[in-house]
This record gives sequence, structure tokens and C-alpha cells, in this order.
Amino acid sequence: MNQEEKGSSPDIHYIEEHQLSQVKIALSNPLRWVNSYVLRGDDGVTVIDPGPRTASSEREWLAAMEQLEMDFSDIVSIVLTHHHPDHYGLAGWFQERSGAKVWMSERAHREAMLMWGADSSMDRALPAFFRQYGMPETKLALLPEHLNSFFPQVAPQPEISFIGEDLPFRMGNRIWMPVQTAGHAPGHLSLFHADSGVLLCGDAVLPQISPNVSLVPGSDAEPLALFLAGLRRLRELHVRTAYPGHRHPFTHFRERIDALLLHHEERLTTIAGMLSAAGRLTAYEVCTALFGDKLGIHQLRFAMCEALAHLAELARRGEAAMIETGDGMCYFSVRKPPHS
Repeated sequence: MNQEEKGSSPDIHYIEEHQLSQVKIALSNPLRWVNSYVLRGDDGVTVIDPGPRTASSEREWLAAMEQLEMDFSDIVSIVLTHHHPDHYGLAGWFQERSGAKVWMSERAHREAMLMWGADSSMDRALPAFFRQYGMPETKLALLPEHLNSFFPQVAPQPEISFIGEDLPFRMGNRIWMPVQTAGHAPGHLSLFHADSGVLLCGDAVLPQISPNVSLVPGSDAEPLALFLAGLRRLRELHVRTAYPGHRHPFTHFRERIDALLLHHEERLTTIAGMLSAAGRLTAYEVCTALFGDKLGIHQLRFAMCEALAHLAELARRGEAAMIETGDGMCYFSVRKPPHS
């Protein structure tokens, strides 16, 4: 195999203190890269969140494995924090070549099948859902092709073994405690090693950006409430170093969680103010007011789902009401307090 086939100069950092390797796999979107992690144990190698399946990511991994002096036959497990293609995508590719088990939570696997399974109808369900909340037809028309473009990034689908919530899980000669949260992704697993204070946190907490929180048809109805509850649960862990799915490892874990909790409360206040000033708004109007109207379809999908997640949380708290009109359109308004 020549160097072009293998890829060149993979970005790998070995953290000796914590006995793991961070492998950066390039992404074409603004996140720039996803962090995969490699743990070595007496029984073999564990790969965590291998990244999306593309020709370039395959080459990057072949080059990384050469640099790490490991073969597919060394891999005994592939562990997935959640179902998003930039984490889940290469799992089946690795499994075919290594015979290793692929592990994730049962809830995360159900979400993977909702989005990427053979019976998925999300390319029809999401446009219908967004139409109800005001997205214009010119944008809706772009969604089916956009959604279907992810299927090659998650093929072949792996055969999954389930990690039990709060049941100790062995990786790299150490026992890790899975902590299941939701909001960014249903069934998201962070893996905590209490003795060292190391947390492999996927996208549950990111050091510089706020993880997207999405309301998606057929999934959790109150994702922001679940996300905030998950942050509070993670905050109770005594984390010394967090290894995230994007950007760099960080040590200010509780401070970062506090900032994320405040961020979402401030956004809820902002949206409530919009509704109060306007009387009523569609979710699409809220979305464009928050994020602008120049987004490409990839970013617009996340922005719309995020706006809906916040509107659903305001409704859950009794601070907003959804109004459905005779034509099937849905609007949101501030909920008026009952007269005394």
C-alpha cells in the first residue's frame, strides 16, 4: 500500500499520564475534526468514536494505525458515545475488518435506527415536521437529499452490543463507569474513570462550543430538559480532565457546565422576550431571529431543531403555549397567567 492510499501525517497525541491516544479525524464541516481515542489493554485495543466513513477518514485511520503500530486484529472493541455519523460512522467498517464488538447504549442504538436504519423515514418525517413550524418550501425541498447524504457515512451498519447504564465497563485495563445522558443525543454515554478523574465525554460537554440540542420527530419530546438534567448529573463527578469529541481536552469541567447551564437559561429568556414582543411566532421565525437566514441546509437543520427544543422547554415550564391553526401551522406565544 502506498503513502497516498494510507493517508499522511495523522494528528495523534499520546497522553502518557492517562494511557490513551487522541486521534484527530478530519471533518468537512465547521467542527474541523472529531476526536477518536485509542486505549490499549492486556486483551487488546479499544477504539472510541472512530468518526464518519469517508474515503479520506479511511486513509487517515490506516495511517494512524501504522503510526500507532496496531493492526485490525489488535482491536477487541469499538465503543460509541452516541449515534451521530461523525462518531458512529466507521464502526461497521472497523467491525468488518477486526471482528470486534461494537458497543453503545441501547437507547442510542434505537436513535441510530430512527435516523439511519433500513426502515428510516426521516427524509419525509423531518420536512413534514418543519413545514408545520413555518419553514419555507424552498428550504424543505433541500432536506431529503441532505439527510440521505449521511447514509454512506454510516455504512455498513455495525452489529451492536449494549453497554448497561451505570454498569462498570472494562477498557484498556481499567474499569469505567458509563454515565448516560440525553439532549444532544438520546442515550449518549460518557465514560468516567474515578481513580484518575478522566472522563471521555463525547459531545455531552464541549470546551468551547455549546452542543446542539435538537427536537426531532419520533425522538425525545423534551430534549432540553433532559440535556440540562444530564449536565447537572455530570457536574457531580470529580473530573480532573475531560476528553471531548471536539476541540481539545480540558480541566475546567464544572465551570464549563455552569457556563452551558447559564447559556441555555439566557437563550430561553431571549426567546420568551421575542414571543412577548411579537405576540406569536413560528419556530422558523424564532430560528432565523436567533441564527440568521443565511445558513446552509446542514446548519439550518440543527438551528431549527435547537429553536424547537427551546420552545418545547418554555412550553414545559408553562411559559409559552403552542397554537395550531386550521391549516395545520403551529405558532408559539407567551402563556398568559390565569386571572386571579
